[in-house]
Amino acid sequence: MPFPAIHPALDRALVQRGYAEPTAVQDAVLEAGLTEADLLVSAQTGSGKTVAFGLAAAPTLLGEAERFGQTRAPLALVIAPTRELAMQVATELTWLYADTGARIATSVGGMDARQEARALNVGAHIVVGTPGRLKDHIDRRNLDLSALKVVVLDEADEMLDMGFREDLEYILEQAPAERRTLMFSATIAREIATMAKRYQRDAVRIDTTNRSQPHGDIEYRAMRIAPNQIEHAVVNVLRFFEAPGALVFCSTREAVKHLQAALRERGFSSVGLSGELSQRERTDALQALRSGQARVCVATDVAARGLDLPDLGLVIHAELPVNKATLLHRSGRTGRAGKKGVSVLLVPSTRRRKAEMLLGAAGLDATWSAAPGIDEILARDEERLLATPIFDQTVTDEDFALAKKLAAERTPEELACAWCG
Repeated sequence: MPFPAIHPALDRALVQRGYAEPTAVQDAVLEAGLTEADLLVSAQTGSGKTVAFGLAAAPTLLGEAERFGQTRAPLALVIAPTRELAMQVATELTWLYADTGARIATSVGGMDARQEARALNVGAHIVVGTPGRLKDHIDRRNLDLSALKVVVLDEADEMLDMGFREDLEYILEQAPAERRTLMFSATIAREIATMAKRYQRDAVRIDTTNRSQPHGDIEYRAMRIAPNQIEHAVVNVLRFFEAPGALVFCSTREAVKHLQAALRERGFSSVGLSGELSQRERTDALQALRSGQARVCVATDVAARGLDLPDLGLVIHAELPVNKATLLHRSGRTGRAGKKGVSVLLVPSTRRRKAEMLLGAAGLDATWSAAPGIDEILARDEERLLATPIFDQTVTDEDFALAKKLAAERTPEELACAWCG
């Protein structure tokens, strides 16, 4: 089913980006959201939430106008838990609203607050930011919320987990009472429901997740290992799956440092993320992952919050998560936006019962096995070699002439070994 006609400029943007039909969350949000109701939405990560609330907000922000007019105060405010997620949201809204003349400003920790203040003072139609920095700009009178028509809380559960409740309440209380409030959360826990009741008006509740089934795009594996073989098992799992991007979770900063150093010594292009990094170090690490310079990220749960990496096909729990919510949230970093992913729990023999309880509580059906050994890895390498798309590429006359020359001077076995090497 194609996207409904929403606004000419946004309709064109969707076509230009190749959006043929809405995801489940986009479809549900559009059905309810275009009536200009408040929304309380639970949805899996990577489900297209940003486009969903960007489209749902359009009738409120633009009405019948083709483009935004001049403004001295923002019309929409999007609040996200981390700098990375806020920047990603701003990027998505920038292309979605590109033909509307929208000015989009960001307000996030770790960036130049004076430069942000100048952008806010010039005038922005949409502001995307993190709770602490937004509150700071409000206190300094750089951010005027009096004209707000729409407020979006993205990943509201994470913001509460990270201790932003007071900041969120402060910001919401500064906004006009007649605004629309769109809340997005992985789960609608008691705290989220309480906040929704307080700050929303007759909100339409939308649940696009099926609690009786695991995430359909994530394959869960539980691998039995010896307690002292975690590092060796991580290496073998990375080699076995050869995912374009992998995220490995550890419980402590020290464990991250140790495992990341071990992976680098073994030739894996990797970065580590933990709470002790400066914002610049964190930005550099994420850039390395997004550019492909690094393929593996080793992180703690806190450091990985708000992380959205392209081509993340594999999540490894080097140390078991503390509860089912953490298990689901870690695993949800892969299998996003319709792509397939694998979540691997490394289970020491002494933690088997703990792993079974976690999987059972989360309603997940994992495939149990031993960690892959050298024979399995080599067999998988052979499968990948035989399935390589290089054999489907068009051969030029020059390539064919060179191949004939090589075949005359070398045996087929020599040529194959040279190519494999």
